Amino acid sequence: MRIVAGQYRSRPLRGLPGMATRPTSDRLRETLFNILTAGQPEALAGSKWLDLFAGTGAVGLEAISRGAAMVYFVESSREAAAVIRANLHSLNIAAGHTVLERDTKHALRRLDAEGVTCDFCFVDPPYRDADAYGETLGFLSHSHLLRPAAIVIAEHNKQFDPGTHFGHLARYRTLRQGDSALSFYRPT
Repeated sequence: MRIVAGQYRSRPLRGLPGMATRPTSDRLRETLFNILTAGQPEALAGSKWLDLFAGTGAVGLEAISRGAAMVYFVESSREAAAVIRANLHSLNIAAGHTVLERDTKHALRRLDAEGVTCDFCFVDPPYRDADAYGETLGFLSHSHLLRPAAIVIAEHNKQFDPGTHFGHLARYRTLRQGDSALSFYRPT
């Protein structure tokens, strides 16, 4: 696993042993960021991100590498949160991030209460936790966390459909690659 592009391009990232986490593949991350930047690498400059169910932090770290100003990594596993911190340290990233080692529901409530807003939100719960998609996307749709032009991306198994609408969020695109898929949502 590595950073695909940007300031930290080709730098390796640590992972977690075993099958407890399923990091977003380098190829899928590259596709995701190509879609979000649409050929304009500077499109992410200064953006704010929520990386929910962050695992190793690969997506948020890729965002930082490509110019994001702030990434909130939310991960409930102590071991995974330690890997995120280790990856930040190995890349010498000292600012522009917060690692919240807590359950996503509680972290979202806290961030919403603090007035945090984001341009992009990446949602990647364990594939076996189908309910987490509806709960998380539903909360986001009624929160103040999403800026008007925000994009929410949910990674899921290609055979699972997380849904097309969640309150004020509507899916506008689905991309399938390998065994995974990305569903893209916008506030309506």
